[in-house]
Amino acid sequence: MDDEDTALYRDITDFAHDTPTWVQHTAETWTEAGLLLFAALFVLAWWRARRTEARPFAIAALAPLATAVAYVCSEALKPGFREERPCRAVAAAAPSLADCPPPGDWSFPSNHATIAGAAAVALVLVRRALLWLTVPLALLMAFSRVFVGVHYPHDVAAGLALGALVAAVAVRLGSQPATRLVLAMRASSTPAARWFAGPGPTAHRASYELR
Repeated sequence: MDDEDTALYRDITDFAHDTPTWVQHTAETWTEAGLLLFAALFVLAWWRARRTEARPFAIAALAPLATAVAYVCSEALKPGFREERPCRAVAAAAPSLADCPPPGDWSFPSNHATIAGAAAVALVLVRRALLWLTVPLALLMAFSRVFVGVHYPHDVAAGLALGALVAAVAVRLGSQPATRLVLAMRASSTPAARWFAGPGPTAHRASYELR
């Protein structure tokens, strides 16, 4: 393990223990609750995109799928590196604020950071204005994993990069077939398919003109 990375881990966890109790509790909560916030943003993006053209809706529908693919990639990489968690491996480090994951739950790359990086990029591809919301949230989630003591800094940096890359590639490769599927769903005779895909922009404009 790189000595500088280990030293940075110690510095961050020492700092975490010097913060007020409410900050520590907030970090412990955020490190998991952040995933729920990204899930809520996915739902909101899908709902808003139901009244857009087929391609923007397809990207909104692909966003959580691309994030799931990034998570699977992260899980697949872990056994190849078999990096022990710093909360067990770093001598003389401050105790982790969160429970140290059990042996065999490897540290590199960080699944949480991978999910955060993927979700942030996927949501930006849905709506560019979300950049100023999703990127800070992803960085905060990644930092929180080191702050609570369960990851090295390089774990979360790699996770963010992996998630962002996989999400971007997945959306790029999947947008065209997903757009065709959306068009088919909007023309389907199945009510559930039409509801999921939404009415598209034509129905939205017609509704607006009738007001």
